[in-house]
Amino acid sequence: MHVKSRLMAFGGLALALCILFMALGSIFETGTLFFLAASSFFVGIVIRESGMKMGLAFYLAAVLLGFILAPNKFYVITFGAMGLYILVIEGVWRLLAKNPGRLRGRGLFWGAKYLVFNVMYIPAVLLFQELLFSRSLSPAVLVGVLAAGQAGLWIYDNAYEYTQAHIWSRMRGRLLRLGE
Repeated sequence: MHVKSRLMAFGGLALALCILFMALGSIFETGTLFFLAASSFFVGIVIRESGMKMGLAFYLAAVLLGFILAPNKFYVITFGAMGLYILVIEGVWRLLAKNPGRLRGRGLFWGAKYLVFNVMYIPAVLLFQELLFSRSLSPAVLVGVLAAGQAGLWIYDNAYEYTQAHIWSRMRGRLLRLGE
């Protein structure tokens, strides 16, 4: 019981930080993507610490609280997409880990990452051009935006992996001392 209550308290603190970063993205416009990405990384941290069910609950709570508390609702939608990407990718990772004989390889995992991203990104860019860019894009610019999204995914995903492997792995020992 002690371990679960400690993980629940951790989840609450992570949720508070997640919403704080979401709100900071609205305040500091030059760092919006940084704060939204940092906010979405908490989804993965909670998944790795508490499992997929707790991660899904955390994600839904963050989106709902974001709509209630964050000043810019469009940023909450962006956070929702980033968090959903991490939620699905963590699920894919766990699925691939269960079947090590049949489904293996880093290439397959990266292919799944790009598939998940493009299923969300391409329809958003094509269907909401006027909302995102305040006008319709020419075909050449549209191709450039789609290519830039692929590069952005590579940067975002590497930042997430770095955060999990280096930053969170150092902090978790100090924050989650379950033996005390």
